Amino acid sequence: MELKIALIFSVVVQFVAFIITISLIPKTRFNIAWISISIGFLLMAFRRLIEALSYFREMPNDSITLLNSWIAVVISVAMLLSSIYIRKIFKVLNLMHQLRKESEAKLLSAIIATEEKERKHFSKELHDGLGPVLSSAKMTISALNKVNIEKQNRELLDKVEKLVDNAILTTKEISNHLTPHVLERYGLKKAIDNFIRNTTIQEAIQINISSNLEKRRYTESVEVVLFRICCELIINTQKHAFATKISIELNDNNELLELKYSDNGIGFESKHEKYGMGLTNIVSRVKALNGSIELTSSPNKGFYASIELPV
Repeated sequence: MELKIALIFSVVVQFVAFIITISLIPKTRFNIAWISISIGFLLMAFRRLIEALSYFREMPNDSITLLNSWIAVVISVAMLLSSIYIRKIFKVLNLMHQLRKESEAKLLSAIIATEEKERKHFSKELHDGLGPVLSSAKMTISALNKVNIEKQNRELLDKVEKLVDNAILTTKEISNHLTPHVLERYGLKKAIDNFIRNTTIQEAIQINISSNLEKRRYTESVEVVLFRICCELIINTQKHAFATKISIELNDNNELLELKYSDNGIGFESKHEKYGMGLTNIVSRVKALNGSIELTSSPNKGFYASIELPV
């Protein structure tokens, strides 16, 4: 009795599976792979039906065996065809995925290039436009005769002169940060050294930087991206980490340019969905150059970043 129930159940299940697969054929746009799978399910359902009928009616075993064998052959052919076409489908899907990744990378590269172009334009405007105006103001103030000026006005004039000096210095710093001329002339290592030297971060944080780059140069996109990333990481440490030490390693390993950055700050939960805008931008910049990035951190255990860019 139990065997009869199991046979009936298996027949019902096979036909239900066939009905489900056949109903999905229009959605697959009559794909050959899916049609072959549907035929396979139909034949398997008939095979189960024949087995059930032979059990209930006691049909000759030889006839049943021969029929089942031929059905099994057809099922095998149908499944082979479906597997061949499914393989082709996966190849197309992989190609589409690769094209999408390449398109995203090109889009990100274009955004970065446009961003750098605007930075250069703004930097030039500051350097060539505002810079000379402030220098002229400085020269004019310096040319004033301070001997015949009252003490109070002389003090005000000295203050104005200091403010103009600060404005000139700030303009130079902003211009250099927007387009680091040291990076263009001397390369990545020198530019990072110069950035650290021109900030107040060294007063509070000990920074160790090591490199085997020497005088080697790379494409502008690689150098600019790594420079921006390194500056962003240093600023993040300064603002949020309460760290006392930073370690930076820049190494050329033949086909890869590696940046390894770590601090001994308070750390954070290193979940991608919790990244701030700065770290999200870093990840996007690395992906735009087909690089790889690993960010590791946990509360009270500091922060570690490993970035590899193909060169």
